[in-house]
Amino acid sequence: MEAVKAHPSDSVEVKAERREKKLLMGNEAIAYGALESGVVFATGYPGTPSTEVIETIARLKPEVFAEWAPNEKVALEEAAGVAYTGLRALVTMKCVGLNVAADPLMSLAYSGVEGGLVILVADDPGPHTSQTEQDDRYYGKLSLLPVLEPADPQEAHDLIIYAYELSEKYKVPVIFRTTTRVNHTTADVEVGEFVELDRKPVFKKDIERYVRASMEGNRKRHRWLNETLAKIEEEFNGMPFNWVEGNGEAKIGIIVEGAPYNYVREVLPKLNADFKILKLSTPHPLPKKLVLDFLKSVDYAIVVEDGAPFLEEEVKIVAYEAGLRVPIYGKRTGHLPLEGELTPSLVRNALLRLLGEEGETYEKPEEVKYAESLAPKRPPVMCPGCPHRGSYRAALDALRDLKLGRYSVPIHGDIGCYALSLLPPLEAIWTEYVMGASISLANGQSVVMGKKIIATIGDSTFFHNGIQPLIDAVYKNLNVLVMILDNRTTAMTGHQPHPGTGGSETGRKFNEIDIEALVKALGVKYVKTVDPYDLKQTREAIKEAMQVEGPAVIIAKRECVIPVIRRGEIGEIPLVLEDKCTGCKACILLTGCPALVYDSETNKVRIDNLLCTGCGVCNQTCPFDAIKFPSELRRGA
Repeated sequence: MEAVKAHPSDSVEVKAERREKKLLMGNEAIAYGALESGVVFATGYPGTPSTEVIETIARLKPEVFAEWAPNEKVALEEAAGVAYTGLRALVTMKCVGLNVAADPLMSLAYSGVEGGLVILVADDPGPHTSQTEQDDRYYGKLSLLPVLEPADPQEAHDLIIYAYELSEKYKVPVIFRTTTRVNHTTADVEVGEFVELDRKPVFKKDIERYVRASMEGNRKRHRWLNETLAKIEEEFNGMPFNWVEGNGEAKIGIIVEGAPYNYVREVLPKLNADFKILKLSTPHPLPKKLVLDFLKSVDYAIVVEDGAPFLEEEVKIVAYEAGLRVPIYGKRTGHLPLEGELTPSLVRNALLRLLGEEGETYEKPEEVKYAESLAPKRPPVMCPGCPHRGSYRAALDALRDLKLGRYSVPIHGDIGCYALSLLPPLEAIWTEYVMGASISLANGQSVVMGKKIIATIGDSTFFHNGIQPLIDAVYKNLNVLVMILDNRTTAMTGHQPHPGTGGSETGRKFNEIDIEALVKALGVKYVKTVDPYDLKQTREAIKEAMQVEGPAVIIAKRECVIPVIRRGEIGEIPLVLEDKCTGCKACILLTGCPALVYDSETNKVRIDNLLCTGCGVCNQTCPFDAIKFPSELRRGA
């Protein structure tokens, strides 16, 4: 195909002079771009697939204040405070995190910023590690803010540098939407020197701009925002990250955004047809003139995008308003699926169907299905020695001792590793909703069901959004038991610190928030800290708490086993006494620990020494006292 315009990543002007090429993950490339833009403040809440951005900034330049916030709302508000002073800031979060930050986002759009502010939101088509396939491009339309989206790690690096220039030129925050395939793809990326801008923070009093209580001021700021968005759209019509390529005479158009651009480029050489491509990095505001000029040059077009049919809908609106009757295909017309992540095969089938050759549906080809079937099935499971296993085992045993059936008392879960307790053999939690919702759900059910309801929540999740519903439980004297599973880290996303750890991503020492003291200060009368490795202690505490009228809190405190393993501090490995083991499998059925293995030849259980961490939960579940620690045997226990 004859190129009309080439990829601009080798020619676009960036702030720092390029000096070398590095093999980088997309998130690392974004971190480099942010540091080359002079960012002095980076924050967010850890969530796959966005987490590595903050971690990379902290590693590359510790003097930058790159620290995690308790939640995304706090992170955005803190970064806005920095951007108000004229300095540059970055906020990162995963897709659902923008729901938490949506409140300040709307007002921040009206006030605008002085220093550049980029809000990186990592969407997760699939979804791979998220509750939903939420498409955050819609937040751009809702907030009237510009949205940028890169197609690969190099463009992610270059585009975020442009994002800071755009933010400061128009004094608005910029939403930087990525997807998992860009965040976690690794590629060669050309990077430059880190920049330190010669600026001093200054914040000027401006009531009309920063105080939302003024109705007249709000109307003026709304008008300003609409006018600003129109100027940004005009710039997007000629910005270097939007371009047309392919055969200039082709009459079949492809409008593509983000990572699927790579899929289009991969499959086109295998098709017997000429296409013209409009590659966009600006889903909002859509560059209408650029889109219309492209549509006028083709007989029909297909929109290829990950997530919802956002771009397809916007393109159709533009065409309709201009009176252009060009057929436009995509997700809405069934050429591409509305659910799941795009693949080269899906894109190929859609283009074939567009040509009327084959590919009548968007099912994956048989060879892809076969390749997927070769991968062994490995269901997720709690790690050997995970303290959450003991917490849930003790909770289920306590309900049994109280003669409360396991299906009569709801146990609400939350977002974190402990959600794996939904699987056999524990099958403990009934719900896993959004951050902090375990307590709120328990609050509501305690009112209408007239009995004590259990909520389980991790320590990082508790700081994120669990304190407020616990306050409500205390305020209204609701009959709930909140089990805070304190494993001393944010384990699910890679062991990031939080306010209860006292540490930081850059090694700075902060104040450690004592969860027990905090809960007592909120007014909870029954508060007890237990070791979840001690099943009896934990079980008895839960039984007591279940009989307390009003809110009760149990803190199951034991460090996540993974950092313990990394430090080489695992406990003594127990032994199975073969003369006592009856092969009843109680230890396996009650804990589900992967380190416990049933040997069908001997009809005995054995312990895998490579997996066992010596937590001791299994020997507390054996009805025949067949599992012992070597030290116990030496003492004659």
